[in-house]
Amino acid sequence: MNNLNLSLLLKASRFRVIPVMVIPVVLGGLGAIVWNDTFHPILFVLTFIGSIAAHLFSNMINDLWDFRNGIDTAAKETASTISTNSGFLANGTIAERTFSFLTWSLFAVALICGLILSISSGWLVLVFGGLGALIAYFYVAPPIKFGYRGKGYSEIAILLSFGILPTLGSYYVQTMQVDYRPILLSLPIGLLTTLILFNHHFLHWESDQSAGKRTLVVVWGEKRALVFSKCLFVLSYLALILCVIVGVFPYYALLALVTAIPFYRVYGNLKSENPSPAYLPLMGASLKATTRGGLIMMLALVVQAIFQ
Repeated sequence: MNNLNLSLLLKASRFRVIPVMVIPVVLGGLGAIVWNDTFHPILFVLTFIGSIAAHLFSNMINDLWDFRNGIDTAAKETASTISTNSGFLANGTIAERTFSFLTWSLFAVALICGLILSISSGWLVLVFGGLGALIAYFYVAPPIKFGYRGKGYSEIAILLSFGILPTLGSYYVQTMQVDYRPILLSLPIGLLTTLILFNHHFLHWESDQSAGKRTLVVVWGEKRALVFSKCLFVLSYLALILCVIVGVFPYYALLALVTAIPFYRVYGNLKSENPSPAYLPLMGASLKATTRGGLIMMLALVVQAIFQ
């Protein structure tokens, strides 16, 4: 694949947001070191590669079905909307058949990694991976399309797919144990990632509404959804405090609380109703808080592993 094609693939798969999957996988591996004094580098690398492939598959299958369901077209035709899809299908940059082939190629990579890991660490690996794959596919694919139903299913799915499942799965691969600690460990980063996905609906809720995609922003309305966004913001950082209290994170992981300050300031600049561009800083703050907060959480566990 030449550099141009690789660049298109990275953009189409939205590779730049890959930290939201990498962080929980790393946290699960670090949990195995801290709590079980166990780490298998080759298994971790396979988990890492498989999780990244699964995440990119999730991004692309979402774009593929949004295009087929008319969401991309509605976004282009709604002046006030900011599209968060790659736009390559709606613009004709990549043919649908080629896009589909690349999408399922990523799934194949994730599946191969999962099968190898299941041989080494047990069949539960396939359960974790299979649940993630089903959530990713039916988020926008018929007949379920639960991401279109506006009942909170998509938010629960994101918490599972980008928090609990990758963290617990990564921990299980290393230890072959299921434990409550990696589940708790996943909650701060999982909730912050859920907040990213929730906030991005503000950018195109009007086109979602016209295309029949019933996100919570569409169902509740902008004002009520913004209140929920703020509640989810608070809950994310309360989860971190809880994890420190119960000993899942060391106390110095509380340094991640500083990432809430610029995030909070962005909320202060928003009114109850805003034009779509006004939510771009909120999206930026969401992503920065997640990546920076996740980095601090990972470093806290690294320090704990070294000095415990």
